[in-house]
Amino acid sequence: MNQEDYAPEEAYEADGGAGEDAEATRRDADDAESSRASRGWWDRNADEYQNEHGAFLGDDHFVWGPEGLDEEQAALLGPAESLKGKAVLEIGAGAAQCSRWLAARGARPVALDLSHRQLQHALRIGDDVPLVEADAGRLPFRDGSFDLACSAYGAVPFVADPVNVMREVHRVLRPGGRWVFSVTHPIRWAFPDEPGPEGLTVAASYFDRTPYVEQDEQGRAVYVEHHRTIGDRVRDVVAGGFRLLDLVEPQWPAWNTQEWGGWSPLRGNLIPGTAIFVCERSEMGAPPAEGRRRN
Repeated sequence: MNQEDYAPEEAYEADGGAGEDAEATRRDADDAESSRASRGWWDRNADEYQNEHGAFLGDDHFVWGPEGLDEEQAALLGPAESLKGKAVLEIGAGAAQCSRWLAARGARPVALDLSHRQLQHALRIGDDVPLVEADAGRLPFRDGSFDLACSAYGAVPFVADPVNVMREVHRVLRPGGRWVFSVTHPIRWAFPDEPGPEGLTVAASYFDRTPYVEQDEQGRAVYVEHHRTIGDRVRDVVAGGFRLLDLVEPQWPAWNTQEWGGWSPLRGNLIPGTAIFVCERSEMGAPPAEGRRRN
């Protein structure tokens, strides 16, 4: 993408547009429908998202989730000094804030996102990071192109086949490469997505994997998010050819007094809101697809 691709006054619409009148439901949604919905939703909502959360995310900070845990503190990709010269793929990069943080520490990041409008915001901030518009399930890179890969709430929660994403990341990583990604903590799916006391009472089965879908009047999905249990996520990681090194559940810090959707100090001090999976590319490779376990 080029700097001139950013249109600050553009009323961005994609896939026909849909929004305030969408109906929320739980139903199946395959990979194609999920991808199409995600691209359209983020293209339509990128401006609002960046306006609302841009100050918290910064232009060049690496924040793993609404709790505010940053990579400077957590070092989940490795010590900051070890990042110099490393080729890093950021998946679901949005406006590429994390990639800029990596570049400032001498890494060679590439920021990938499904949404054209999100990448336009990356260009608005600066053109110092290579940007790629592509689907996480079909990474347009050669085998072994990167030393590290990361994703802060990007791609993984929105795909119907996360193992495919894991396998693609495994393919483009070099031997021993680390893959770190954050998602909404699975336990949150059992509670209403509300920041106040009403969000503290279990309202759904933790074991119900039926996707959350917002759909238009024609029944077309305009937003899709897929639930996995903790066990599912671990099995997805292993099926993708990785070893799980750590599972981080950030506690809500005292300094963070803001609400972010259903995330809040009240809930964050009682139940985890984010799960961060720290993985390493296994040299044993990914097991056969038919060996995946789905209980």
